[in-house]
Amino acid sequence: MKLNDYLRLGWEQLRRRIVVTMLCAMGIAIGSASIIVALSFGESVNHYSKVQMSMYLKTDEMTVFKGRNPEGSDSADPNAAKPYELTKAKVELMKSLPHVKAAATYQTLNEFEFTVDNKRGVVWEIIATELDTLDDFGVELQQGKASDQDNAIILSYGATMGLFDEQMAKARRMAAGGKTDSDSYTIESWQLIPYPMYQKQIMLTPLNVGNGEATAPESIPLRVIGILKKPQGVADDIIMNQKTAYVSPALGKRLLEIQERMNGGMQPDSSSANSQEISQVRLKIDDTDNVRQVEELVRKLKLRPETNLGMQERMNEEMAIIRLILGGAGLFILFVASISIIVAMTMSTYQRRRQIGIMKVLGANLRQIRNMFMIESALLGLLGGFAGILLSYWVIWGINIAVIKLSGPRPGAQEEILFISPWILPLGLFFAVMTGIVSGIYPAVKASRTDALTAIKRD
Repeated sequence: MKLNDYLRLGWEQLRRRIVVTMLCAMGIAIGSASIIVALSFGESVNHYSKVQMSMYLKTDEMTVFKGRNPEGSDSADPNAAKPYELTKAKVELMKSLPHVKAAATYQTLNEFEFTVDNKRGVVWEIIATELDTLDDFGVELQQGKASDQDNAIILSYGATMGLFDEQMAKARRMAAGGKTDSDSYTIESWQLIPYPMYQKQIMLTPLNVGNGEATAPESIPLRVIGILKKPQGVADDIIMNQKTAYVSPALGKRLLEIQERMNGGMQPDSSSANSQEISQVRLKIDDTDNVRQVEELVRKLKLRPETNLGMQERMNEEMAIIRLILGGAGLFILFVASISIIVAMTMSTYQRRRQIGIMKVLGANLRQIRNMFMIESALLGLLGGFAGILLSYWVIWGINIAVIKLSGPRPGAQEEILFISPWILPLGLFFAVMTGIVSGIYPAVKASRTDALTAIKRD
């Protein structure tokens, strides 16, 4: 017998027992859909975590700080060289290390406000670094181009959102009869609209965060030479709170001096020791697998490197456990479905004993009888697998709809919370077909052992 003959006979038997076929296929469909949904859930969670980590954690980057002060070094000559300090010479040396794509000094300054076109905004964090290295660290600009020109600043997309206009706010309060609660939705929608700030001049002022007696505010005029690219798939209300900016190291030093003077930390004509030091250096590694190697080389320079590999490894372990649990649940359902197939196919052998006996009398051997039942079971698994794929899409679609309805629409957020990767579908179909084949082994062997003369006798 040829394969086409086996397929034709198997399909005819499935059509004759349509009710049993539908029940068995439904069991396989539920099991394969459970596996597909479980793998999709793990894949979606893993993708979401990677997106969040790419926003907040850079696993292919390394932050280098000065080494810990050796014990007893405080009593040494202050003019003597300190090998644990982070110097410009060491920065140049780290740039030449193998697998290091880029290196940049970083100085973080917090809490500034700015005014532009009679509007007020805030920047929670200003990073002073070499602006021409932003592209090497994956910082993409939506408008403008990075350059180390004086009095220049690059704003994040979120820093252009939520600017406060006193005249507009007053008009809204008057329109609402002095009540702001009734206009909360309108204000929220207005805050999510970015204000065009590219190539505009802003007045940047440090906020008073000191505990001592503060001096009069000092402002510095800056030109916005670039706007960072808007993060994709992130809700606008989250982006609005990501208010950061980038300036050159020289401008960062000036801002630090102004900030310290405002908080009574230094006089206008004095120099800050902290502003002369390099607080940290960030390294861009060509591949995550080489981060450990670069980390060892940096330690030999008596410096202290820090990476996010440990957090990524812990998250991968947690994702693997979740996938195993969900995948195990799907396999258990397939196991239950396989029992129903074994029962149905075994009952079919008893119902078709006369047919099997006639086939043996006509010359069919044991292998042909077994193959007939195995192909029939495989077709049953294939039907269940295709039904499971459709069912899994419905389940994923239903979960997405439920999540969106419960959480409410968020502008800029991903429409799909869960998704099915293309590689999961053939895997779910494979498990369904294998369930059918394995479940058909016992009925096939039992059918092949049927005695021909006993089978063709009529009661």
